[in-house]
Amino acid sequence: MGEQTDSEAPAPAAAGYVPGPDAIDISGDGGVMKEVLRAGTGDDQPQSGDKVFVHYVGTLASDGSKFDSSRDRGDKFDFTLGEGQVIKAWDLGVATMRRGELAMLTCQAEYAYGASGSPPRIPPNATLCFEVELFDWRGEDLSRKKDGGIVRRQVEKGAGFDTPNDGATVEVSLSGSLDGRVFDERDVTFVLGEGSEHGICPGVEEALEKFKTGERSRLTLTAPYAFGDDGHAEYGVPPGATVQYEVKLKSFEKAKERWEFDAAGKLEQAKLYKEKGTNYFKAGKFQLAEKNYKRCVEFLEFETSWSEEEKPLAKEVELAGHLNLAMCYIKLTDYVQARAHCDKALEIDANNVKGLFRRGQALAKMNEPELARADFQRVIQLDPQNKAAAHQAQICAQQIRAAKAHEKKIYANMFERLSKMEERESPAKKNEDFQIGHFEKSGESAPAGDAGDAAPAAPPADTEEAPAS
Repeated sequence: MGEQTDSEAPAPAAAGYVPGPDAIDISGDGGVMKEVLRAGTGDDQPQSGDKVFVHYVGTLASDGSKFDSSRDRGDKFDFTLGEGQVIKAWDLGVATMRRGELAMLTCQAEYAYGASGSPPRIPPNATLCFEVELFDWRGEDLSRKKDGGIVRRQVEKGAGFDTPNDGATVEVSLSGSLDGRVFDERDVTFVLGEGSEHGICPGVEEALEKFKTGERSRLTLTAPYAFGDDGHAEYGVPPGATVQYEVKLKSFEKAKERWEFDAAGKLEQAKLYKEKGTNYFKAGKFQLAEKNYKRCVEFLEFETSWSEEEKPLAKEVELAGHLNLAMCYIKLTDYVQARAHCDKALEIDANNVKGLFRRGQALAKMNEPELARADFQRVIQLDPQNKAAAHQAQICAQQIRAAKAHEKKIYANMFERLSKMEERESPAKKNEDFQIGHFEKSGESAPAGDAGDAAPAAPPADTEEAPAS
Protein backbone atom coordinates (compact mmCIF):
# COMPACT_ATOMS: atom_id res chain seq x y z
CA MET A 1 0.00 0.00 0.00
CA GLY A 2 1.63 3.19 -1.14
CA GLU A 3 1.80 6.11 1.25
CA GLN A 4 0.14 9.34 0.20
CA THR A 5 1.86 12.71 0.31
CA ASP A 6 1.00 15.21 3.01
CA SER A 7 -1.86 17.49 2.10
CA GLU A 8 -2.58 21.00 3.16
CA ALA A 9 -5.19 20.80 5.90
CA PRO A 10 -7.64 23.60 6.70
CA ALA A 11 -6.83 25.26 10.01
CA PRO A 12 -9.38 24.90 12.82
CA ALA A 13 -11.50 27.96 13.50
CA ALA A 14 -9.91 30.31 16.00
CA ALA A 15 -13.06 30.56 18.14
CA GLY A 16 -13.34 26.81 18.56
CA TYR A 17 -14.84 24.14 16.36
CA VAL A 18 -18.54 23.29 16.33
CA PRO A 19 -19.61 20.07 14.56
CA GLY A 20 -21.67 20.72 11.45
CA PRO A 21 -24.94 19.08 10.36
CA ASP A 22 -23.07 16.28 8.57
CA ALA A 23 -21.24 15.17 11.73
CA ILE A 24 -22.06 11.61 12.83
CA ASP A 25 -22.14 10.18 16.34
CA ILE A 26 -19.65 7.27 16.18
CA SER A 27 -19.71 6.51 19.92
CA GLY A 28 -23.50 6.23 20.11
CA ASP A 29 -23.77 8.56 23.09
CA GLY A 30 -22.57 11.85 21.64
CA GLY A 31 -19.14 11.37 23.15
CA VAL A 32 -17.32 11.29 19.81
CA MET A 33 -18.64 13.20 16.81
CA LYS A 34 -16.96 12.77 13.43
CA GLU A 35 -17.21 15.12 10.45
CA VAL A 36 -15.54 14.21 7.15
CA LEU A 37 -13.65 17.21 5.77
CA ARG A 38 -12.29 15.33 2.75
CA ALA A 39 -13.38 11.87 1.66
CA GLY A 40 -10.86 9.07 1.42
CA THR A 41 -10.40 6.51 -1.35
CA GLY A 42 -11.52 2.90 -1.60
CA ASP A 43 -13.64 0.88 0.78
CA ASP A 44 -10.89 -0.61 2.94
CA GLN A 45 -10.56 0.59 6.53
CA PRO A 46 -7.94 -0.14 9.21
CA GLN A 47 -8.66 -2.98 11.60
CA SER A 48 -7.83 -3.49 15.25
CA GLY A 49 -4.17 -4.44 15.51
CA ASP A 50 -3.13 -2.48 12.39
CA LYS A 51 -0.36 0.07 12.64
CA VAL A 52 -1.79 3.36 11.33
CA PHE A 53 0.02 6.49 10.13
CA VAL A 54 -1.64 9.89 10.60
CA HIS A 55 -1.12 13.61 10.89
CA TYR A 56 -3.19 15.49 13.45
CA VAL A 57 -3.81 18.93 14.94
CA GLY A 58 -5.36 19.05 18.42
CA THR A 59 -7.31 22.09 19.67
CA LEU A 60 -9.51 22.95 22.63
CA ALA A 61 -13.19 23.09 21.63
CA SER A 62 -13.73 25.99 24.02
CA ASP A 63 -11.47 28.54 22.32
CA GLY A 64 -9.76 26.83 19.38
CA SER A 65 -6.29 27.10 20.96
CA LYS A 66 -3.85 24.51 19.63
CA PHE A 67 -2.21 22.22 22.18
CA ASP A 68 -0.49 19.66 19.92
CA SER A 69 0.31 19.08 16.24
CA SER A 70 2.25 16.39 14.40
CA ARG A 71 2.32 18.72 11.39
CA ASP A 72 4.33 21.25 13.38
CA ARG A 73 6.85 18.51 14.21
CA GLY A 74 6.99 17.42 10.57
CA ASP A 75 6.70 13.69 11.36
CA LYS A 76 3.65 11.49 10.97
CA PHE A 77 2.33 9.86 14.12
CA ASP A 78 1.81 6.08 14.22
CA PHE A 79 0.09 3.79 16.71
CA THR A 80 -1.50 0.35 16.88
CA LEU A 81 -5.25 0.63 16.49
CA GLY A 82 -7.50 -0.84 19.18
CA GLU A 83 -4.72 -1.48 21.69
CA GLY A 84 -5.39 1.48 23.98
CA GLN A 85 -2.19 3.28 22.98
CA VAL A 86 -4.17 6.49 22.36
CA ILE A 87 -7.34 8.08 23.76
CA LYS A 88 -10.61 6.16 23.24
CA ALA A 89 -11.88 8.68 20.69
CA TRP A 90 -8.95 7.95 18.40
CA ASP A 91 -9.38 4.17 18.54
CA LEU A 92 -13.05 4.68 17.62
CA GLY A 93 -12.62 7.44 15.06
CA VAL A 94 -9.60 6.28 13.06
CA ALA A 95 -11.19 2.83 12.65
CA THR A 96 -13.99 4.49 10.61
CA MET A 97 -11.64 6.29 8.20
CA ARG A 98 -10.42 5.43 4.71
CA ARG A 99 -7.04 5.99 3.15
CA GLY A 100 -6.48 9.70 2.44
CA GLU A 101 -9.48 10.82 4.50
CA LEU A 102 -9.36 14.07 6.49
CA ALA A 103 -11.81 14.23 9.39
CA MET A 104 -12.56 16.26 12.50
CA LEU A 105 -13.17 14.33 15.72
CA THR A 106 -14.91 16.21 18.54
CA CYS A 107 -14.24 14.31 21.75
CA GLN A 108 -15.97 14.71 25.10
CA ALA A 109 -13.73 14.42 28.16
CA GLU A 110 -14.69 10.80 28.93
CA TYR A 111 -13.32 9.80 25.51
CA ALA A 112 -10.24 12.01 25.86
CA TYR A 113 -8.33 12.92 29.04
CA GLY A 114 -11.20 12.77 31.50
CA ALA A 115 -11.69 14.73 34.68
CA SER A 116 -7.96 15.14 35.30
CA GLY A 117 -7.03 16.48 31.86
CA SER A 118 -3.37 16.59 30.87
CA PRO A 119 -1.82 19.65 32.54
CA PRO A 120 -0.65 22.17 31.65
CA ARG A 121 -1.98 22.12 28.08
CA ILE A 122 -5.31 20.31 28.53
CA PRO A 123 -7.54 21.41 31.43
CA PRO A 124 -9.81 19.03 33.40
CA ASN A 125 -13.04 17.86 31.71
CA ALA A 126 -11.99 19.43 28.41
CA THR A 127 -13.76 18.73 25.12
CA LEU A 128 -11.12 18.37 22.41
CA CYS A 129 -11.11 18.65 18.63
CA PHE A 130 -8.69 16.62 16.53
CA GLU A 131 -8.25 17.16 12.83
CA VAL A 132 -6.90 13.78 11.66
CA GLU A 133 -5.59 12.77 8.24
CA LEU A 134 -5.15 9.03 7.65
CA PHE A 135 -2.32 8.22 5.26
CA ASP A 136 -1.77 4.50 5.48
CA TRP A 137 -1.81 1.41 7.66
CA ARG A 138 -0.33 -2.04 7.72
CA GLY A 139 -1.22 -5.26 9.46
CA GLU A 140 0.44 -6.51 12.63
CA ASP A 141 3.63 -8.51 12.10
CA LEU A 142 3.28 -11.66 14.23
CA SER A 143 6.50 -13.35 13.11
CA ARG A 144 9.06 -13.93 15.87
CA LYS A 145 11.80 -12.64 13.56
CA LYS A 146 9.75 -9.51 12.73
CA ASP A 147 10.50 -10.05 9.04
CA GLY A 148 6.95 -9.38 7.80
CA GLY A 149 6.37 -13.07 7.10
CA ILE A 150 3.14 -13.31 9.14
CA VAL A 151 0.86 -10.27 8.90
CA ARG A 152 -2.44 -10.28 10.78
CA ARG A 153 -5.52 -8.15 10.16
CA GLN A 154 -8.29 -8.76 12.67
CA VAL A 155 -11.83 -9.21 11.40
CA GLU A 156 -13.41 -10.09 14.76
CA LYS A 157 -11.78 -9.49 18.12
CA GLY A 158 -11.46 -12.40 20.52
CA ALA A 159 -12.60 -12.56 24.12
CA GLY A 160 -10.52 -12.48 27.29
CA PHE A 161 -6.75 -12.26 27.59
CA ASP A 162 -5.58 -15.88 27.38
CA THR A 163 -3.88 -17.28 24.27
CA PRO A 164 -2.81 -20.82 23.31
CA ASN A 165 0.68 -22.02 24.18
CA ASP A 166 2.92 -24.56 22.48
CA GLY A 167 1.32 -27.96 22.99
CA ALA A 168 -2.20 -26.57 23.44
CA THR A 169 -5.08 -28.36 21.75
CA VAL A 170 -6.79 -25.87 19.42
CA GLU A 171 -10.04 -26.03 17.46
CA VAL A 172 -9.99 -23.74 14.43
CA SER A 173 -11.90 -22.89 11.30
CA LEU A 174 -9.66 -21.91 8.40
CA SER A 175 -9.75 -20.98 4.74
CA GLY A 176 -6.58 -20.72 2.65
CA SER A 177 -6.50 -18.84 -0.65
CA LEU A 178 -4.12 -17.76 -3.40
CA ASP A 179 -5.04 -14.89 -5.74
CA GLY A 180 -8.68 -15.19 -4.63
CA ARG A 181 -8.87 -18.97 -5.22
CA VAL A 182 -9.68 -21.00 -2.10
CA PHE A 183 -7.49 -24.12 -1.89
CA ASP A 184 -8.15 -25.28 1.69
CA GLU A 185 -11.32 -24.79 3.75
CA ARG A 186 -12.15 -26.83 6.84
CA ASP A 187 -12.58 -27.12 10.60
CA VAL A 188 -9.73 -28.91 12.33
CA THR A 189 -8.52 -29.75 15.84
CA PHE A 190 -4.81 -30.30 16.46
CA VAL A 191 -1.97 -29.85 18.94
CA LEU A 192 -0.18 -26.53 18.49
CA GLY A 193 3.35 -27.27 17.35
CA GLU A 194 2.32 -30.45 15.53
CA GLY A 195 0.08 -28.88 12.90
CA SER A 196 2.12 -30.27 10.02
CA GLU A 197 0.45 -33.61 10.79
CA HIS A 198 -2.78 -31.95 9.64
CA GLY A 199 -1.39 -29.90 6.76
CA ILE A 200 -1.27 -26.68 8.79
CA CYS A 201 1.25 -24.04 7.66
CA PRO A 202 3.91 -23.07 10.20
CA GLY A 203 2.80 -19.43 9.90
CA VAL A 204 -0.76 -20.32 10.94
CA GLU A 205 0.57 -22.15 13.99
CA GLU A 206 2.85 -19.29 14.98
CA ALA A 207 0.01 -16.78 14.57
CA LEU A 208 -2.42 -18.83 16.68
CA GLU A 209 -0.19 -18.29 19.71
CA LYS A 210 -1.39 -14.64 19.59
CA PHE A 211 -5.12 -15.39 19.07
CA LYS A 212 -7.81 -15.09 21.73
CA THR A 213 -10.90 -17.29 21.85
CA GLY A 214 -13.39 -16.32 19.14
CA GLU A 215 -10.91 -14.18 17.20
CA ARG A 216 -11.16 -14.24 13.41
CA SER A 217 -8.28 -12.75 11.46
CA ARG A 218 -6.85 -12.63 7.97
CA LEU A 219 -3.23 -13.74 7.72
CA THR A 220 -0.82 -13.03 4.88
CA LEU A 221 2.01 -15.58 4.89
CA THR A 222 5.19 -15.35 2.83
CA ALA A 223 6.63 -18.57 1.44
CA PRO A 224 8.90 -19.47 4.41
CA TYR A 225 5.81 -19.44 6.65
CA ALA A 226 3.53 -21.15 4.12
CA PHE A 227 4.65 -23.85 1.67
CA GLY A 228 8.24 -22.75 1.11
CA ASP A 229 10.29 -23.36 -1.99
CA ASP A 230 8.43 -26.62 -2.73
CA GLY A 231 4.92 -25.23 -2.91
CA HIS A 232 1.95 -27.58 -2.55
CA ALA A 233 1.01 -29.50 -5.68
CA GLU A 234 -2.30 -30.81 -4.30
CA TYR A 235 -3.42 -27.29 -3.38
CA GLY A 236 -2.08 -25.80 -6.61
CA VAL A 237 0.29 -23.50 -4.70
CA PRO A 238 3.50 -22.87 -6.68
CA PRO A 239 6.97 -22.67 -5.10
CA GLY A 240 7.73 -19.44 -3.26
CA ALA A 241 4.10 -18.26 -3.18
CA THR A 242 2.62 -15.83 -0.66
CA VAL A 243 -0.79 -17.07 0.51
CA GLN A 244 -3.70 -15.76 2.58
CA TYR A 245 -5.56 -17.54 5.37
CA GLU A 246 -8.67 -16.54 7.24
CA VAL A 247 -8.55 -18.26 10.61
CA LYS A 248 -10.99 -18.38 13.51
CA LEU A 249 -9.93 -19.78 16.88
CA LYS A 250 -13.08 -21.48 18.12
CA SER A 251 -11.64 -22.88 21.35
CA PHE A 252 -8.43 -24.13 22.93
CA GLU A 253 -7.13 -26.01 25.95
CA LYS A 254 -3.74 -24.84 27.14
CA ALA A 255 -0.95 -27.34 27.72
CA LYS A 256 0.17 -27.37 31.34
CA GLU A 257 3.42 -25.52 31.93
CA ARG A 258 6.40 -27.20 33.59
CA TRP A 259 6.01 -25.24 36.80
CA GLU A 260 2.49 -26.66 37.21
CA PHE A 261 3.89 -30.19 37.74
CA ASP A 262 5.67 -31.64 40.75
CA ALA A 263 8.82 -33.73 40.22
CA ALA A 264 6.92 -36.98 39.68
CA GLY A 265 4.58 -35.28 37.20
CA LYS A 266 7.51 -33.83 35.26
CA LEU A 267 9.05 -37.27 34.96
CA GLU A 268 5.82 -38.75 33.63
CA GLN A 269 5.39 -35.92 31.11
CA ALA A 270 8.99 -36.32 29.97
CA LYS A 271 8.44 -40.03 29.35
CA LEU A 272 5.31 -39.27 27.33
CA TYR A 273 7.15 -36.71 25.18
CA LYS A 274 10.03 -39.16 24.68
CA GLU A 275 7.64 -41.87 23.49
CA LYS A 276 5.84 -39.43 21.21
CA GLY A 277 9.15 -38.26 19.76
CA THR A 278 10.22 -41.82 19.07
CA ASN A 279 7.00 -42.53 17.18
CA TYR A 280 7.56 -39.46 15.01
CA PHE A 281 11.22 -40.40 14.47
CA LYS A 282 10.30 -43.90 13.31
CA ALA A 283 7.86 -42.31 10.85
CA GLY A 284 10.66 -40.13 9.47
CA LYS A 285 9.09 -36.94 10.85
CA PHE A 286 12.30 -35.60 12.34
CA GLN A 287 11.15 -32.04 13.02
CA LEU A 288 8.17 -33.25 15.05
CA ALA A 289 10.41 -35.77 16.79
CA GLU A 290 12.83 -32.96 17.66
CA LYS A 291 10.01 -30.88 19.19
CA ASN A 292 8.96 -33.71 21.49
CA TYR A 293 12.45 -34.78 22.51
CA LYS A 294 13.18 -31.13 23.31
CA ARG A 295 10.11 -30.96 25.55
CA CYS A 296 11.28 -34.18 27.19
CA VAL A 297 14.64 -32.76 28.29
CA GLU A 298 13.13 -29.37 29.21
CA PHE A 299 10.92 -31.09 31.77
CA LEU A 300 13.94 -32.73 33.41
CA GLU A 301 17.19 -30.82 33.08
CA PHE A 302 16.63 -28.14 35.73
CA GLU A 303 14.66 -30.20 38.27
CA THR A 304 16.52 -30.81 41.54
CA SER A 305 13.88 -32.24 43.88
CA TRP A 306 13.94 -35.86 42.72
CA SER A 307 13.45 -38.60 45.26
CA GLU A 308 16.21 -41.21 45.57
CA GLU A 309 14.04 -43.57 43.54
CA GLU A 310 13.26 -41.01 40.82
CA LYS A 311 16.77 -39.58 40.39
CA PRO A 312 18.39 -42.42 38.39
CA LEU A 313 15.29 -42.85 36.22
CA ALA A 314 15.15 -39.12 35.49
CA LYS A 315 18.82 -39.13 34.46
CA GLU A 316 18.18 -42.15 32.23
CA VAL A 317 15.27 -40.42 30.46
CA GLU A 318 17.21 -37.14 30.15
CA LEU A 319 20.20 -39.00 28.70
CA ALA A 320 17.96 -40.71 26.14
CA GLY A 321 16.38 -37.35 25.28
CA HIS A 322 19.75 -35.74 24.53
CA LEU A 323 20.94 -38.75 22.52
CA ASN A 324 17.75 -38.78 20.48
CA LEU A 325 17.93 -35.02 19.93
CA ALA A 326 21.47 -35.49 18.62
CA MET A 327 20.21 -38.11 16.18
CA CYS A 328 17.38 -35.81 15.05
CA TYR A 329 19.80 -32.95 14.42
CA ILE A 330 22.09 -35.24 12.43
CA LYS A 331 19.10 -36.15 10.26
CA LEU A 332 18.24 -32.45 9.96
CA THR A 333 21.92 -31.64 9.14
CA ASP A 334 22.24 -29.31 12.14
CA TYR A 335 25.58 -30.69 13.27
CA VAL A 336 26.36 -27.91 15.74
CA GLN A 337 23.22 -28.75 17.73
CA ALA A 338 23.92 -32.47 17.36
CA ARG A 339 27.36 -32.00 18.91
CA ALA A 340 25.91 -29.82 21.71
CA HIS A 341 23.40 -32.49 22.75
CA CYS A 342 26.07 -35.20 22.60
CA ASP A 343 28.15 -33.05 24.94
CA LYS A 344 25.19 -32.85 27.34
CA ALA A 345 24.65 -36.60 27.12
CA LEU A 346 28.34 -37.22 27.87
CA GLU A 347 28.13 -34.92 30.90
CA ILE A 348 25.62 -37.43 32.27
CA ASP A 349 27.56 -40.53 31.12
CA ALA A 350 31.11 -39.85 29.93
CA ASN A 351 31.51 -43.35 28.47
CA ASN A 352 28.22 -43.51 26.63
CA VAL A 353 28.95 -45.26 23.34
CA LYS A 354 26.02 -43.69 21.46
CA GLY A 355 26.98 -40.23 22.65
CA LEU A 356 30.59 -40.65 21.55
CA PHE A 357 29.63 -42.20 18.21
CA ARG A 358 27.06 -39.51 17.36
CA ARG A 359 29.41 -36.73 18.39
CA GLY A 360 32.01 -38.31 16.11
CA GLN A 361 29.46 -38.28 13.28
CA ALA A 362 28.68 -34.60 13.90
CA LEU A 363 32.36 -33.64 14.10
CA ALA A 364 33.12 -35.49 10.87
CA LYS A 365 30.38 -33.52 9.12
CA MET A 366 31.82 -30.33 10.62
CA ASN A 367 35.16 -31.14 8.93
CA GLU A 368 36.89 -31.99 12.21
CA PRO A 369 38.29 -35.46 11.33
CA GLU A 370 40.92 -35.54 14.09
CA LEU A 371 38.37 -34.83 16.84
CA ALA A 372 35.92 -37.24 15.21
CA ARG A 373 38.54 -40.02 15.03
CA ALA A 374 39.30 -39.56 18.73
CA ASP A 375 35.61 -40.16 19.54
CA PHE A 376 35.42 -43.22 17.27
CA GLN A 377 38.62 -44.63 18.77
CA ARG A 378 37.15 -44.17 22.25
CA VAL A 379 34.08 -46.11 21.11
CA ILE A 380 36.34 -48.94 19.91
CA GLN A 381 38.09 -48.99 23.31
CA LEU A 382 34.73 -49.32 25.05
CA ASP A 383 33.25 -51.70 22.46
CA PRO A 384 35.97 -53.51 20.48
CA GLN A 385 33.36 -55.25 18.29
CA ASN A 386 31.85 -51.98 17.07
CA LYS A 387 32.44 -52.29 13.32
CA ALA A 388 30.68 -49.03 12.49
CA ALA A 389 33.06 -47.06 14.72
CA ALA A 390 36.09 -48.85 13.22
CA HIS A 391 34.88 -48.02 9.72
CA GLN A 392 34.30 -44.36 10.62
CA ALA A 393 37.74 -44.16 12.25
CA GLN A 394 39.30 -45.44 9.00
CA ILE A 395 37.41 -42.81 6.99
CA CYS A 396 38.66 -40.11 9.38
CA ALA A 397 42.24 -41.39 9.02
CA GLN A 398 41.94 -41.18 5.23
CA GLN A 399 40.58 -37.63 5.52
CA ILE A 400 43.46 -36.64 7.81
CA ARG A 401 46.04 -38.10 5.38
CA ALA A 402 44.36 -36.36 2.45
CA ALA A 403 44.32 -33.06 4.36
CA LYS A 404 48.02 -33.38 5.21
CA ALA A 405 48.90 -34.22 1.60
CA HIS A 406 46.92 -31.22 0.43
CA GLU A 407 48.66 -29.02 2.98
CA LYS A 408 52.06 -30.36 1.89
CA LYS A 409 51.23 -29.61 -1.73
CA ILE A 410 50.19 -26.05 -0.86
CA TYR A 411 53.48 -25.42 0.97
CA ALA A 412 55.49 -27.02 -1.85
CA ASN A 413 53.84 -24.74 -4.40
CA MET A 414 54.44 -21.76 -2.15
CA PHE A 415 58.17 -22.55 -1.75
CA GLU A 416 58.47 -23.14 -5.49
CA ARG A 417 57.01 -19.71 -6.21
CA LEU A 418 59.35 -18.10 -3.67
CA SER A 419 62.34 -19.86 -5.23
CA LYS A 420 61.45 -18.62 -8.71
CA MET A 421 61.06 -15.08 -7.40
CA GLU A 422 64.52 -15.27 -5.85
CA GLU A 423 66.01 -16.58 -9.11
CA ARG A 424 64.56 -13.63 -11.01
CA GLU A 425 66.11 -11.24 -8.50
CA SER A 426 69.52 -13.04 -8.25
CA PRO A 427 71.71 -11.16 -10.89
CA ALA A 428 71.25 -7.77 -9.27
CA LYS A 429 71.46 -9.34 -5.84
CA LYS A 430 74.74 -11.10 -6.64
CA ASN A 431 76.33 -7.88 -7.98
CA GLU A 432 75.24 -6.01 -4.86
CA ASP A 433 76.55 -8.75 -2.57
CA PHE A 434 79.84 -8.91 -4.51
CA GLN A 435 80.59 -5.20 -4.01
CA ILE A 436 79.67 -5.24 -0.36
CA GLY A 437 81.60 -8.45 0.21
CA HIS A 438 84.71 -7.09 -1.55
CA PHE A 439 85.13 -4.09 0.68
CA GLU A 440 84.21 -5.95 3.84
CA LYS A 441 86.43 -8.95 3.17
CA SER A 442 89.43 -6.96 1.87
CA GLY A 443 89.44 -4.88 5.01
CA GLU A 444 89.21 -1.71 2.89
CA SER A 445 86.64 1.01 3.13
CA ALA A 446 84.60 2.17 0.19
CA PRO A 447 86.13 5.15 -1.61
CA ALA A 448 84.58 8.52 -0.94
CA GLY A 449 82.19 9.92 -3.48
CA ASP A 450 79.71 8.07 -5.69
CA ALA A 451 80.05 4.31 -5.17
CA GLY A 452 78.88 3.82 -8.74
CA ASP A 453 82.06 5.55 -10.05
CA ALA A 454 84.40 3.04 -8.40
CA ALA A 455 85.49 0.03 -10.46
CA PRO A 456 85.22 -3.23 -8.47
CA ALA A 457 88.54 -4.90 -7.67
CA ALA A 458 89.10 -8.67 -7.75
CA PRO A 459 88.78 -10.44 -4.39
CA PRO A 460 91.96 -11.63 -2.66
CA ALA A 461 93.25 -14.90 -4.06
CA ASP A 462 93.00 -16.68 -0.72
CA THR A 463 89.37 -15.63 -0.11
CA GLU A 464 86.39 -17.58 -1.55
CA GLU A 465 83.34 -15.41 -2.17
CA ALA A 466 80.21 -16.61 -0.31
CA PRO A 467 77.25 -17.42 -2.58
CA ALA A 468 74.29 -15.06 -2.53
CA SER A 469 71.82 -16.14 0.03
